[in-house]
Amino acid sequence: MPLEEGVMGLLIAGFVVVMGITILVTVLLWVKNKNNSMGYISTLLHLLLVSFAVNFALKAIAFDYNHAMASEEISFQVGIAGVIWALSMICLAIALFSFSKERKEGVS
Repeated sequence: MPLEEGVMGLLIAGFVVVMGITILVTVLLWVKNKNNSMGYISTLLHLLLVSFAVNFALKAIAFDYNHAMASEEISFQVGIAGVIWALSMICLAIALFSFSKERKEGVS
């Protein structure tokens, strides 16, 4: 897909900054609250998998559409991004259940 000059660099830089801050906050919270490791591990795994999914999605966006097999390659990259994204959402659900379970045990 044709983009203006520099847009891909801005997308990548913006994503890396936001994801880096999010991972740093997650690690700092994990160090502060060491009692729920499963929740934090699942959250970090979610963030890493989302990063991989975004990588494949950006490859699909930046792929040379004049290539002979462009449609197939772009579809393949989007498919891989979707599968990895689905796995990341499973990790997020595990983290949410883990944090919810921890909260309920602490309240009781």
